[in-house]
Order: sequence, then structure tokens, then C-alpha cells
Amino acid sequence: MVNVLAILLAGGAGERLYPLTRDTAKPGVPFGGVYRIIDFTLSNCVNSDIRRAFILTQYKSLELNRHIRDGWHFLSAEMGEFIEVLPPMKRVSEEWYQGTADAVYQNLHSILTESPSHVLVLGADHIYKMNYQELISWHTEKEADVTIATIRVTPGEARRFGVARIEPNHRITGFEEKPQHGNPARSVFDPAMVSASMGIYVFKTEVLIRELIADAEDPTSSHDFGKDVLPRCLKSRRVIAWDFRDLNQHDKNRKDSCYWRDVGTLDAYFEANMDLISVSPEFNLYDQKWPIRSRALIAPPAKFVFAQQGKRMGLAVDSIVSPGCIVSGGRVNRSVLAPFVRINSYCDVTDSILLPNVSVGRHSRVHRAILDEFVVLPEHSRVGIDPDEDRALGRIVTESGITVVPSPVLRS
Repeated sequence: MVNVLAILLAGGAGERLYPLTRDTAKPGVPFGGVYRIIDFTLSNCVNSDIRRAFILTQYKSLELNRHIRDGWHFLSAEMGEFIEVLPPMKRVSEEWYQGTADAVYQNLHSILTESPSHVLVLGADHIYKMNYQELISWHTEKEADVTIATIRVTPGEARRFGVARIEPNHRITGFEEKPQHGNPARSVFDPAMVSASMGIYVFKTEVLIRELIADAEDPTSSHDFGKDVLPRCLKSRRVIAWDFRDLNQHDKNRKDSCYWRDVGTLDAYFEANMDLISVSPEFNLYDQKWPIRSRALIAPPAKFVFAQQGKRMGLAVDSIVSPGCIVSGGRVNRSVLAPFVRINSYCDVTDSILLPNVSVGRHSRVHRAILDEFVVLPEHSRVGIDPDEDRALGRIVTESGITVVPSPVLRS
């Protein structure tokens, strides 16, 4: 097996996900009920038998650090396994991390201490399933210096991605960043599609070190992998594309699609959560062959109380309801309830995401909304019913009409 060290980039501020990132880093934002966003990348690592990982943090990382400490401590130090958080230490610079490449550069000492033959660089803020061993096997088979994971998207979607120009031998010769014209470079894997970068890279360690040192010495660089390091590699290194293979278990009657979501905006975050609750979800949380791990939660089972037909009824349909929730005489439909949510009598919650410790007062209506942690709605509240009313109350209404109610408390 190839000697691989994983590096998860988890230092981004996640400004487009505000206010969910007001008090915590983007990878630490709750997702899908009981998870945090970073759990999906970490689960891919462990399921791929990659059991050495550094997590590079920076922005408001305390809550994320505690999640890693409490939920990802099961690896064996005696076997050389670890998941370790590395905050900025100013070991080689007086600056905080200046970009994704600089974050890794400032931790070259830690990387060299582990002596990996290859380094797997991962974003910590995407929702997907990938067997990284398949990517690494392709990388070694093609004798690549750098391998970039790509995903097929339609030409109409290309304007949201960096599109790779790939030769028939799978070598990448260039990138076109978010092309706005109608004829981006077609994919060598499917001529009807284009190949977009997923922000997932495998480097030979010696190549990574040389390129990061060169980048650090370049005063014109923004010290970003996508903008600076990889374009430089294309000129002098063997850079290969690997076509993403999704591990989701799909309905046999449905055409398989590759599921990979960047949940960097409130609308994208909302839609990705909604993807989980359909009868045949695009992203399958229930595949025991590829489990998604998280922090073990000490909580009682969810409870549904009151069943007075025609008066009040505690029920939830087409929804995810986490441990510790109580649905007390209210109705929940097509929604995601994180742990310890309380829905009180005569409430109607539809198409919404309620993060941990939310309480919805009696006779309230919540529609197409995200309620941040610890939000307490008074009785007779209305959320997502009238956008003007929501804005007047200091709530955020997104372009697609999702109402976000910020947390009332600062979380440590």
C-alpha cells in the first residue's frame, strides 16, 4: 500500500455561509442532522484506509477542534494512526495562513516528520463519497507527479467550475476558470460533458515540497493551489486527471449520477440537506458499506407525543429527526431536525433545517427556512411566510427565498 498522508484544508472563513459561520469554521457547521460538514471527508479517509491526517485550521476553530477531539479519537497511536489538528504556528513566517498552499507550506516540518511518499490534499467542506485508494492507485499507475480528481458536469454547469483540458493520455494541459462561453473543453472521459476540478489532489511528496517552496518565494503569488501552484505544475510536471467514481448506492431503476456538493452558500447548503430526505435520496446516509462517522451523541431517542386527530398531532414525515428531539403536538414535513430540537403544539414546520437546540413555540409556522443553533421562536412566530416581515426582523432571505434565522448566542 502506498504511504499516504492526508491534509484537510479546514481554515476557510466560509463568508458566503454566514450567519452559520459567525461563530464556527465552515467545516464545523452542522449538516444532515447529526453530522458536521468535515465528517464526510474524514469518513472518506477512514473508509479508504488512510489513517494519518492533518487538519489545518485557522478561522474560529474551537468548536471544530472539540468535535474532532470528541468524535475522531478512535484511531490507534500505537499503529501510527492519527487525526491531528494543526492551527497556525508561525513556524516559518510571521503571517497567518495566506492561502491554501501557504497553509500546507507552513506545515512542511510536520509533513516531513511523517515521511510520506505521497500527500493527499483535500478540502474539508464538500459532501461526497470517494474511495481515495482508487485515486491513489490511478496516480501511481500513471506515474504522475500530481493527480487532480475531476468530476463530469454538463457544459451548461461549467461556468461554476474550473474546467480541465485533458489529453487522450489523461494528462492535463490547462484549466479554464469558470468559462462563460458556450463551448468549454469537452471531457476525455465523456465528450458530451466537461471535466471540472474537485479541489482534490495527490502529490508525490518531493514534488509538493519543491512546488510549495517555489510558491513561497514568488512575491506575486496568492499562495493558492488552484490559482498558483497547479498552473505552475502544468508547465513542468506530469499532471494527470482522475475521473470521479461515486460510491453512492442508487436505485437500480435510476441512472447513476455523481454526487459531489460544495455547500459554500446558504442556498447550496439548504439544497444539499434537502437531498437527504427524499425516498431515494441522491446521497445515501444509510449505506453500511461506507458509513459516515461523527461524534457519538449522548441523547435519548426522538419522541413524538400527542395524537388528537383534528386538534393536534406530533408527527414527522419525509424528514430526518435526530436523537434528543421532541415533536410535541406539531407537524414536521420534508425537514431536517438536528439533535435536541423541540417542536411544540400546533406548529407547522415544512421544507426546513433546524440546527441543534432549536425550540419552536406553539402555533408557529416555519417554511423553507434554516434556524441556527439555539434559536428560540416565540409562540405564533412566522418564518419564511413573508420575506419583508423576515427582513424587518433581522433575518436573512437568500436569492432563492430561504429564510435564515441567526443564532441569538455566541458559541464558544
